[in-house]
Amino acid sequence: MQWQLAEAKNKFSEVVRRALTEGPQHINRRGDSVVVMSGEDYDRLAGQRPGFKELLMNGPRLDELDLKRDQTPLRDVQL
Repeated sequence: MQWQLAEAKNKFSEVVRRALTEGPQHINRRGDSVVVMSGEDYDRLAGQRPGFKELLMNGPRLDELDLKRDQTPLRDVQL
């Protein structure tokens, strides 16, 4: 259902109830739009994301990456 912001503010409990029973509720404000949805719907859409540790542990191997610093000076400095 589409709601205008002022109406959604006045009937927030109804917006939440409908989000839980009927599905996502769209709220509009001067061209901008947001959606109120149940936590179950959100979790289903967002999916399980790996944590930072899992991303690092399962990412590409860096064994062959050359991380040695170039020791040549960038410019001559007169002191």
